[in-house]
Amino acid sequence: MGYAVIMRLRLSDISRQAGVSEATVSRVLNDKPGVGPQTRQSVLTALDVLGYERPQALRKHAIGLIGLVVPELENPIFPLYAQTISNVLAGSGYTPVLCTQTPGGVSEDEFVEMLRERAVAGIIFVSGLHADTTAGTDRYRELQEKRLPIAFVTGHPEGVEAASFSCDDTVSARIGVEHLAGLGHRRIGLVSGPDRYWPVQRKIRGYRAAMQRVGPELIELTLFGEQGGYAAASRLIERGATAVMCGSDMMALGAIRAAEERGLRVPQDFSVVGYDDSPLIAHTNPPLTTVRQPVRDIATAAARALLDEIAGQPTPSSEYLFRPELVVRGSTGAAPDQRGNS
Repeated sequence: MGYAVIMRLRLSDISRQAGVSEATVSRVLNDKPGVGPQTRQSVLTALDVLGYERPQALRKHAIGLIGLVVPELENPIFPLYAQTISNVLAGSGYTPVLCTQTPGGVSEDEFVEMLRERAVAGIIFVSGLHADTTAGTDRYRELQEKRLPIAFVTGHPEGVEAASFSCDDTVSARIGVEHLAGLGHRRIGLVSGPDRYWPVQRKIRGYRAAMQRVGPELIELTLFGEQGGYAAASRLIERGATAVMCGSDMMALGAIRAAEERGLRVPQDFSVVGYDDSPLIAHTNPPLTTVRQPVRDIATAAARALLDEIAGQPTPSSEYLFRPELVVRGSTGAAPDQRGNS
């Protein structure tokens, strides 16, 4: 879309969005001098927000944009990641361009192409294809060959030397299972998503390590989300599980629903541990015991690493793991047989 097309779409829309006069918008679009850098950036950001393509002459000024590719926002942990990363970027004078993936919607590769057309200064990927062991990594090497700074959250693509930041999922599953075992549970199940994802593989590893001295392995892998948690927990209850460690808080809510629909009380008859410590999860009924991801620390580290790389400073080239924290609330209790029940 060129300047003439933007004129047809009314300079007033852009000036209103940017909070400047139409004359100032015209000067910026024509790349004329006499406009301060902050005002110029406000006009360019207004173009981006309104969905207008920047005139070719202005694309060199797009260094203030950083792409942020995240999964669907139904899981409240992802909006928290996006908010924290956006705040760090904005505090350094950059404008985040949020790209949200939905099933059947725009793909990660398509989003990346759009971001490259806007000449972003870098891209942060949160739980994207880099977390999928079956997805190729050439897409990320290509970005590096084009000298586009990138950083990853949750998972590290093999063979790609870039800054990556994740919660230690192996430890997460282990401490969740150890908590349940300490309450006397022996038939402890694991509910998680497809095992092609790095975080799931790591949770399975931690679960198996913790279960070696506890009892039989009871693993049900399904789709992420509340409905997936419901289906997996239903099968585990039929297999005799008295407690489950879940791959997300949303899956844990599904597990609680599955138990209650079968007449089981949580935590008197069935205990549930989530993962994430999503916003508002402490206010569920019962309040959810969960393993907390240090989301703000992870998100802040990823954003700062990308900013350092953009500035030409040394950055990590491998994955950095953050330690999770067990948060005990009301959804876990002593195993039924520890109360004298059969």
